[in-house]
Amino acid sequence: MNLLDLTVNQLTRAAVVKEKIEALNNELRGILDGSRNSGAASSKKRTMSTSAKRKIAATQKARWAKLRRAEPTTRSAKPAATAKKKSMSPAARAKLSAKLKAYWAAKKARKK
Repeated sequence: MNLLDLTVNQLTRAAVVKEKIEALNNELRGILDGSRNSGAASSKKRTMSTSAKRKIAATQKARWAKLRRAEPTTRSAKPAATAKKKSMSPAARAKLSAKLKAYWAAKKARKK
């Protein structure tokens, strides 16, 4: 249906219906938002005071200082040995290279 084909009476009825729908949607949103925020008194963003931030920072610094003081006693005298990098022997490397060359040659031959 084209808007240009509607009569004035139909357009006014459509506008009234649309307003009713919007009013009902707003009422529904109010009901749903009210049940969702029933525990919270306000929807303002909660901020922390500077004194509270300082207290939290001080306690966290104390925790880290305590941890650092305790660390040297828990560590052993010797540092852990670093893992030795594994390397292939030249013979193993040559054997692997030959196998791969044979594999790719066979694959190329099957393709042709």
